Amino acid sequence: MSTQLHGILVIDKPAGPTSFQVVKTVRRRLGIRKLGHLGTLDPFATGVLPLCCGQATKLTPFLMDLPKTYLATMYLGVETDTQDSTGHILNRTEALPAPEVIASTLAALVGEHWQTPPMYSAIHVQGRRLYEYARQGLTVAIAPRPIQIYRLSLESMTLPEVTFSVTCSKGTYIRTLAADLGRQWGCGAHLRALRRLQVGPFALAQAITLETLDQGPGAAAAEANLIPLADCLPHLPAAEIDAAAAARLRQGQAIPAPEGVSAETNAGAAYYRLMGQNRLLAVAALTAEGKLQPVRVLALKE
Repeated sequence: MSTQLHGILVIDKPAGPTSFQVVKTVRRRLGIRKLGHLGTLDPFATGVLPLCCGQATKLTPFLMDLPKTYLATMYLGVETDTQDSTGHILNRTEALPAPEVIASTLAALVGEHWQTPPMYSAIHVQGRRLYEYARQGLTVAIAPRPIQIYRLSLESMTLPEVTFSVTCSKGTYIRTLAADLGRQWGCGAHLRALRRLQVGPFALAQAITLETLDQGPGAAAAEANLIPLADCLPHLPAAEIDAAAAARLRQGQAIPAPEGVSAETNAGAAYYRLMGQNRLLAVAALTAEGKLQPVRVLALKE
């Protein structure tokens, strides 16, 4: 079976499979060749995994930097080599920080930080993924990376468990955040549970389970929950263009920016979604000369 789907399908990823395995499963069940996800979830993690289907794969570069929101539960007093509950225990301690210390530390986390990614991660170093080195007992020097915590809220605390919600930038490892907090408190910690609630505008309320695709006609369930191309880039300012401009875009030509489209009127936006008759036609960059240069052109009608 081959299903022509063009848009974003939000999957509620279960615990166990990798994000790539989820992609393979959906591709097999729906017969979609062009399919990719927006940001890896660890195998033990659950929640929002947006999948770009068909022509939506062209939009991936404009979606990868979106902020992400998680609900996380960390376990204090136990440190693991993977920084989560799937790893081997490295240290244990009974001495835990006072609840007021935990609350004040979490409240102070909003802002910019430097974070060193974990060895058990899919980051490429010298042609290999870090977890491949880690499984061989090797350690590789990893440079810290800038991250941003936009919001963090303590949800519950029943020591040794602490649950918090966090909205953060791309590339933030929540299990590393938990492990770093454990070291800061002198007790060690690891992540016991992680659920992603949102990726940019794509939320858990829009998600369907893999089981849904097995019940009856899976393609119909996918189509019913598909976010159409026109709604895939709500964070980019829109510009309406006519048929003549659309024809020039399809030939790779820049077009004059419509009235009201400028760096001043759109807070310096680098990219615009170009619309015509309620359809997404292209994504374009605004040039210094005031023209819209196509960066991605959609090849079909919705």
